Amino acid sequence: MDISVVVPLYNEYESLPELVDWNKRVLEANGFSYEIILVDDGSNDSSWEVIEQLQQENDRIRGIKFRRNYGKSAALNVGFEAAQGDVVITMDADLQDSPDEIPELYRRIKEEKYDLISGWKKKRHDPLSKTIPTKLFNSATRKMSGIDNLHDFNCGLKAYRKDVIKSIEVYGEMHRYIPVLAKWAGFRKIGEQVVEHRPRKYGTTKFGLSRFVNGFLDLLSIFFVGKFGKRPMHFFGTMGVLSFFAGLIITIWLIADKLIQIAQHQKYRNVTDQPLFYIALVAIVVGFQLFLTGFVAELVSRNSAERNNYQIEKITPQPLHV
Repeated sequence: MDISVVVPLYNEYESLPELVDWNKRVLEANGFSYEIILVDDGSNDSSWEVIEQLQQENDRIRGIKFRRNYGKSAALNVGFEAAQGDVVITMDADLQDSPDEIPELYRRIKEEKYDLISGWKKKRHDPLSKTIPTKLFNSATRKMSGIDNLHDFNCGLKAYRKDVIKSIEVYGEMHRYIPVLAKWAGFRKIGEQVVEHRPRKYGTTKFGLSRFVNGFLDLLSIFFVGKFGKRPMHFFGTMGVLSFFAGLIITIWLIADKLIQIAQHQKYRNVTDQPLFYIALVAIVVGFQLFLTGFVAELVSRNSAERNNYQIEKITPQPLHV
């Protein structure tokens, strides 16, 4: 199968028939074999009834329904598990992403050998209250992830090589960071394509300003897990040792300063009367606790079922023994 189109949705019954018809028209006009996977994230409108009707009209439509609302990441993860196409396209269900972009996305994955192509809505139809935080969020993500060539990490319109979506797990609110997840999994050929951002035709947006706070916290989480997930002692141990020795050096300096003043018959203050002593004491205690945290995290990591789960791209054929 050439293409799997994965569409997470929540209360989008009005747009679904038009979205499916548009995808069908583009895919069949270009001679693609395809499937369209509609993942209903616990909608409380008639979205599922519309999906069932669409599936009866076209057996290339597949529907998955959650019992309750789990979020976009969960919907994408389940859609990725079900996808069978060589190239997987994701898009939102609100008709703000254009299926007309699919042929070029497919070509770049197949011919230019990209692992992932992320859409860039260069000209947006959003208010400043949404575009300004989005620019700040994307800038911070570029700096922390090292993926300098992407301008819009959160664009719903993306194309993936099948190996990519079968090698990553999207959870929590990590759908914003799928390019980062792909990079940590070893897929480094990540590109960008300017795509059309269409005005919303039906319904209202499902996202508020809280997503930017949650998004930043998720970025910190994915950065830590990606870099130190298999060696937590390298992070906690290093921070703990630095804090411990900083406190120890300050304490030694305070004691040495007191002894010098005593030897020179100068007026001196007791070590415990100086605020710097308590700062040093806190640094020593915090350093010790960080080191113990790293030790416990290392024990948990060593006993995890994922401790030796590595991304293997290719294996040479086993030699024949004569």
